Amino acid sequence: MTARAKWVKVANVADIPDYSNLLRVVFEGEPVCIYQLENGDIYATQDLCTHGNASLSEGYLEEEVIECPLHQGTFNVVTGEALTLPCKLPLKTFKVKVEEGDIYLEGAA
Repeated sequence: MTARAKWVKVANVADIPDYSNLLRVVFEGEPVCIYQLENGDIYATQDLCTHGNASLSEGYLEEEVIECPLHQGTFNVVTGEALTLPCKLPLKTFKVKVEEGDIYLEGAA
């Protein structure tokens, strides 16, 4: 028997600040960063940089790349891939769906 996905509402698209397109939420006890790209697509990764103890929701988003505010390492927010040093380890990514403006993340079933 296959487990069904459990989708959990974490925010509304309107909650994402226009000035940064970044929003920190807590999902299943873990800080998560929500990203809204210029084309309106929504993605989510762990909020904590894999290099240092910095919140990516305080970073700088340009296209699909988030820059960590602490040491300026970068990650692809779609894949979680570490793009530049000092970041080497990828970010954990989350499955996202948006329905009627509400943002849902896929959780443990």
